[in-house]
Amino acid sequence: MHEEPGPGLNERYLQDLRARVDASPFHQWVGLELRSVGNGEAELVMDLRPQHFNPQGIVHGGILAALADTAIGLALRSRLRPGLTHRTAQLNVHFLAKGEANRLVGKGRAVHTGQRMGYGESEVLDASGRLLARATATFIVLPAPGAF
Repeated sequence: MHEEPGPGLNERYLQDLRARVDASPFHQWVGLELRSVGNGEAELVMDLRPQHFNPQGIVHGGILAALADTAIGLALRSRLRPGLTHRTAQLNVHFLAKGEANRLVGKGRAVHTGQRMGYGESEVLDASGRLLARATATFIVLPAPGAF
């Protein structure tokens, strides 16, 4: 049975979503910049800073995971109607290559969006387009605080 979460966010709500991401303390702290979002897809970029690297000089896996989770979450969010939100229930990350570049790109795609759950996939690439990680995530869909 396929559940429809609604028509998705219109341009006004997508602009609000972009503004919330830009104002987010987490996104500012980690350095994530939302490049595009809508129609079940999202793309973020991140310029790497010294604190993003582990002692071996490669990008910490937690940074790759955060970028993957955020890309999937925003892609899914763009498909939910106003009044709904989401929370990550499960995140699976496959690290494929070590990150040594100065910029990362996260591309997320919503595969399934329903009234109660969502599922998506993402890729994390370096600036040259080399695939560093692939991820899948399951999200709980629920009413946004104060929406109902």
